[in-house]
Amino acid sequence: MTTPQHPSFPPRRPGRGPHAEEGDGRAVGHVPVDAHGTRDGRHEADHGHGAGSGHGAGSGHGAGDSHGAGGGHGHSHGHGPAAPVSRHLRKVIAAILIPFAAAVVVGLAVLWPGGAPPHERTGVGFDRQTQQATVTKVVELSCQSVNASGGTPTGDTSTAEGSSAVQQAEGECKRATIRVDTGDDKGRTFDEIVQPDQSRQLHEGQKVVVAYEPSAPKDLQYSVTDINRRLPLALLAGIFALAVVVVGRLRGLMALVSLAISFLLLNFFILPAILQGSNPLVVAVIGSSAIMLIALYLCHGLSARTSVAVLGTLISLLLIGVLGSLFIGWAALTGNTDDNTGLIHGLYPSIDMSGLLLAGVIIGSLGVLDDVTVTQTSAVWELHEANPTMGWRGLYRAGIRIGRDHIASVVNTLVLAYAGAALPLLLLFSIAQSGVGTVANSELVAEEIVRTLVGSIGLVASVPVTTALAALVVSADRPAQGQGTAAGAGAGASARGGRGRRRKR
Repeated sequence: MTTPQHPSFPPRRPGRGPHAEEGDGRAVGHVPVDAHGTRDGRHEADHGHGAGSGHGAGSGHGAGDSHGAGGGHGHSHGHGPAAPVSRHLRKVIAAILIPFAAAVVVGLAVLWPGGAPPHERTGVGFDRQTQQATVTKVVELSCQSVNASGGTPTGDTSTAEGSSAVQQAEGECKRATIRVDTGDDKGRTFDEIVQPDQSRQLHEGQKVVVAYEPSAPKDLQYSVTDINRRLPLALLAGIFALAVVVVGRLRGLMALVSLAISFLLLNFFILPAILQGSNPLVVAVIGSSAIMLIALYLCHGLSARTSVAVLGTLISLLLIGVLGSLFIGWAALTGNTDDNTGLIHGLYPSIDMSGLLLAGVIIGSLGVLDDVTVTQTSAVWELHEANPTMGWRGLYRAGIRIGRDHIASVVNTLVLAYAGAALPLLLLFSIAQSGVGTVANSELVAEEIVRTLVGSIGLVASVPVTTALAALVVSADRPAQGQGTAAGAGAGASARGGRGRRRKR
């Protein structure tokens, strides 16, 4: 049988047989192929002639371990993309994750709240009725004419209180006229005096948030409580969403969808369920597990690779929960350290505040854990694809070298994030010239230390755990020779079509 002639490749490599040019010419695309049948360093397919051509004296670049009569070399790396995860291994992963996902769904159904329980408004902090308003007029006037005391203070002006008193007595104040824009009193106006030492100064046309206290005298029912920042925040959110979609394309869009679902679960399940008296730890575990499953599979696809990342994240979350529960109890942290937590405890005494603290640790660690586990899993998968002969120990060692860099950057990021959030508090301790031991021993700082260190331990542990899981999965998955041949034939068809396609695994 005469083999049809095809246009030749670039100059032949030394030591290739007379039929090598014919065989290689059967894969369209004219992509250089290295000594192991790989293309551009990847395990791609250009082997449509492998099993059927039976090149006797060829160089052995056939598919599916094709050994012709002439006896090519004993192994072939020209099998195209690594075979998808075998059906048996998919069943093993499903046997673990399907019951877990079912338990999460059952937990959501059992603990799903009907909404936050009602309570009488206290008028304190965030527990106030608020309306939107606009500053319509601002007039400057002497502070002496509006302050009740009227006299000039004679106290020590070196203190903050004395300096403020002098400014209020001798400085220029402002009278702002404010119009209520929403609610039953829409269109109503009231005046507010702005002292010169106030950090928030008002100007004409500014949008503000006003608090309403119906039990107060009529002229004192409304007061400015904050600035309306909806427009700049909405614009910033729009820029963020646009950047994510432009750079990430479909994957970025899916990330935004998963982010929206996470917020919905937080607002409609986790927070109301805790307020209704459910155990904060149980609610946090179920809610964060649901967020993890939705976010990972929605962003990265339903595949064995994603499933390994899910398993690694789950194990790390369990470790964080155990360590957090142990050290929060051992350090006797109550979780009631500021005005906001005190208000929550006052309104809902049944809430376990230390459990709420632990729930915050778990939820706060979840986002960074997802990043670490997905990255490590992808690294191991790519290492295996680049060198399919590498065993699980080799894959683990190579993956853990990547993970060490990841650990250093992630831990530093987490610690600096917490330090940045607590910067005013740290500055206050610095002004007070308190010792490091005194500062760290205070419950307010000790909470952040436990939160940071427990989360960091979970992140550090997630690297070897996820790397080991991924290495075991990809190295233990050895499809039968028939499956490999079928995969080679399919990949060869792709190559004849003009390009090899990587299989989703």
